[in-house]
Amino acid sequence: MAELAYGAEGTPIYIPEHLLAHVKVVVTTKLRRHESFMMSWRHTDGSGRSSVWLEQSIPLRFTFESVDEPRIDPALLSRLAAGANSNAGLILELDEIHPLGPPATASPALEKSVA
Repeated sequence: MAELAYGAEGTPIYIPEHLLAHVKVVVTTKLRRHESFMMSWRHTDGSGRSSVWLEQSIPLRFTFESVDEPRIDPALLSRLAAGANSNAGLILELDEIHPLGPPATASPALEKSVA
């Protein structure tokens, strides 16, 4: 499980490692272009959903457990980028199993990470 620290307090958002690697590419590309957007996800325990507004002025830190860079799947990257460019924003499927990465696992800390 990887972590995206969001905001000045570094509020953690726990995201499967393979997915966060792709999110990192999308987020950094959008922010480099000065494009703000919404990122949302459903809580893995079914208790609700969370959204955060991403813009250049909000500190972000990407932390990965693995020292190795994961393989980037062009199809997943394209899908996430299209979402980030849409009116709905980037919507993450945290329990999606990806063929190039390990199975996603639920994290109890995610459920209360950011409301």
